[in-house]
Amino acid sequence: MLENYLIVHKSILPDYYETVLAVRRRLESGQGKDVSQACREAGISRSTYYKYKDFIFEPSDVEGGRRAVLSMLLEHEPGVLSALLQCVSAAGASVLTIDQSLPIHEKASVTLALDLGSMTVPLQKLTDGIEAVNGVENVRLIAIE
Repeated sequence: MLENYLIVHKSILPDYYETVLAVRRRLESGQGKDVSQACREAGISRSTYYKYKDFIFEPSDVEGGRRAVLSMLLEHEPGVLSALLQCVSAAGASVLTIDQSLPIHEKASVTLALDLGSMTVPLQKLTDGIEAVNGVENVRLIAIE
């Protein structure tokens, strides 16, 4: 998963990348009432924001271990979440939060916030392991710090 990312100095990127980050910060801080308002105030279209919001991340100044947020779909079957958590634990990561939706069409959306500080394997190996768990689909890295 991380082989798809580059570290690039923002001075060579189009200005709207920085603006997408500004919109995200406004929404996360509660300064923007909704996406439409935050985009309007920042001077970009909603389509630009939605096109890039899941692909642009800022480094974090937080001290301590690294953290990551992963999103995925789980089949609504006994033991799938348990197997997923066992995979995370085997990699040495710690679960900070789990957010699971109600299953719709026999699939539930799950978001994991993980502490990677004690991880014994690279993040790519963890995500590969999670994708290999029977009943887990569409594993995506949402954020990392």
